[in-house]
Amino acid sequence: MTERIVIVGGGTGGTVLANRLSERLEPELDSGEVEVVLINDGEKQYYKPAYLYVPFDKKDVSDATKPITDLLPRDVQFRVDRVESVDTDRKQVTLASGGGLAYDQLVLATGANLAPDNVPGLAEGGHHFYGPDGAEALKEELAEFREGHLVLSVIGVPHMCPAAPVEFTLMADDWLRKRGLREDVEITYTYPIQRPHGLQSIADWVTPIFEERDVNVKTFFNVESVDPDAQRLETMEGKELDYDLLVGIPPHEGSDLIKEAGLGDSGWVDVDQHTMEAEHAEDVYAIGDAADVPTSKAGSVAHYEAGTVADRIATRIRGGVPTATFDGKTVCFIETGMDEATFVSFEYGSEPTMREPSKPIHWAKLGYNESYWLTARGLI
Repeated sequence: MTERIVIVGGGTGGTVLANRLSERLEPELDSGEVEVVLINDGEKQYYKPAYLYVPFDKKDVSDATKPITDLLPRDVQFRVDRVESVDTDRKQVTLASGGGLAYDQLVLATGANLAPDNVPGLAEGGHHFYGPDGAEALKEELAEFREGHLVLSVIGVPHMCPAAPVEFTLMADDWLRKRGLREDVEITYTYPIQRPHGLQSIADWVTPIFEERDVNVKTFFNVESVDPDAQRLETMEGKELDYDLLVGIPPHEGSDLIKEAGLGDSGWVDVDQHTMEAEHAEDVYAIGDAADVPTSKAGSVAHYEAGTVADRIATRIRGGVPTATFDGKTVCFIETGMDEATFVSFEYGSEPTMREPSKPIHWAKLGYNESYWLTARGLI
């Protein structure tokens, strides 16, 4: 009888996992003992970190898009469909196109969803770079921005690419300076906790940089609503902040699919942080942003988690005892301007060591951006 592995989600984690399974289970796939099915609600994958560069006209949204079929091996079945429900007792997913699909092993890689409507006025009064339309609209606004108050406000955590708001702020500062506009633009960065980043070491590192660059920092700043007409942020703490251009990082949500399946009340799957196995169902895993683990919602995390899950599934299918574990490994480039960057790496329970920013690290990040699609195919 054929063992069916179903992957829901065609982002970084989903395609890396599919490629890893294809490598590890090649004989079983060739013989028909195993089949791998990847389901995604669209035909394309989007490399979201590239959107950071779109507002500064350094990337085009088309650079961040590829057909998922280009990223998968031939022995992986790809279906464009929407999974509407998961029955973990019957081990079956229900599809929007009709009918159900049984699974033996299920991996949820459903990502995170932007929820700007959770904050009254944010969708009308703010911009962001976390999607193609938002990044393009922000590019148009930034191109015409000559003076006034630019506010970057992180509205809710967790969010994808945790360093990106810091990057955007430092890149905007440098971009404006290079155009002779910085003296006419005030920049303020806000964050909802008592420091400017969730990781203490990054917060300690960026604080003096913000001071040196004359970037105002407001912490413990939890935006409750946005008044688009008055161009004002209002917070739960009773504070107000006026702006001329608002870059608001929207709240993020998990999936209703996950909640309704009983896999996580928050919309993120409750998993063992080392095995990525769901805590409330057997033979179910979660990777990437969908998994509730104590580390960043970043592409590198999904990549390394996918390798662990591929090893565990392959070992289990072959009758062995899985031993592969995920240690929380996270790697991240952080742009500190338009032509310099730094690089961090860390694991569960550790803080990253901050490196001196440099042009070579910036070039390395640009190089990785160009080669990302090899990562999505599981080649690097």
